[in-house]
Amino acid sequence: MKTDELIAMLAGDAGAVAPRVWQQRYALALVAGLFGAMLLMILLLGVRPDIADAVRLPMFWVKLAFPAALAAGALLAAVRLSRPGVAIGRAGAMLAAPVLAIWVLAVLALLGAPEDRAMLIWGETWAACLVNIPMLSVPAFVAVFWVMKSLAPVRPAVAGAAAGLLAGAVSAVAYALHCPELAAPFIGLWYLLGMLIPAALGALIGQRLLRW
Repeated sequence: MKTDELIAMLAGDAGAVAPRVWQQRYALALVAGLFGAMLLMILLLGVRPDIADAVRLPMFWVKLAFPAALAAGALLAAVRLSRPGVAIGRAGAMLAAPVLAIWVLAVLALLGAPEDRAMLIWGETWAACLVNIPMLSVPAFVAVFWVMKSLAPVRPAVAGAAAGLLAGAVSAVAYALHCPELAAPFIGLWYLLGMLIPAALGALIGQRLLRW
């Protein structure tokens, strides 16, 4: 059998690849990651007891919106970095915008505080953010890396960082339902650092796991 005939035969037997299959995989990974983070939060930490009162406060929704917006930017970055030859595009601006917004709110809060500004920064649970956000990110971290590994990232460290940041942001959304802190300086510092830990870990792991 000639080579051309063999190729034609194999191509004819191959099934059609589902369009946008990567979108379906990422959607499944996000659902699984958020569900896992929520489940871990409920089982290990618990929802804050005053949640019914907290939802009436604007800063509660700011605390949710900040990691949610970062998750959107990280998702776009992860999707683009999963495909060869695709520029990161507006994902960078989508990641920078919520950080700048929360920092502006943080500066305004510090300038408007007559005293005890340190409490706005440190709160009472700053160390918990650096432990709990990475801990709750594990389900999303595994799910997103599984999807990215099945695709074709050509910049493994950067792609891994985007995957880790996405996992950290999903985790922070879940953690916000437990955390009692509402000060913008606290959120802009410790939540961001908590999300950057999985991002840094993702960059390290991505160098090996995502190389092909």
